[in-house]
Amino acid sequence: MSTLFEKLGGAEALSVAVDKFYVRVLADNRIKHFFNGTDMKKQAGHQKMFLTYAFGGIDSYPGLGMRAAHQKLVDEQGLSDEHFDAVVDNLAATLTEMGVASDLIEQVAAVAESTRKDVLCR
Repeated sequence: MSTLFEKLGGAEALSVAVDKFYVRVLADNRIKHFFNGTDMKKQAGHQKMFLTYAFGGIDSYPGLGMRAAHQKLVDEQGLSDEHFDAVVDNLAATLTEMGVASDLIEQVAAVAESTRKDVLCR
């Protein structure tokens, strides 16, 4: 049985997707301000590792947990459901642009949705 990571094309496809995703994010007025002053190469690396884990490509994630990684954004910049939805929208649009099948995009969205409470520190 293949993991979602494998179905999406593995490390190479995920790397391309994350790079394209951040181009979209940094152009999105709803959320780009959250990345002011962020080392985007480092950020993309963290995202690639996290998504590899979240989609079943590795067994553990060595980075910060979702709450720890986002607490400051919630407390100081008001990270909210609206922003979370914008991220999911951009991820879906990126995968659509890359020709990923809609059923796989739905699975990706479900994985993202499973992190909402932690990302928003609820």
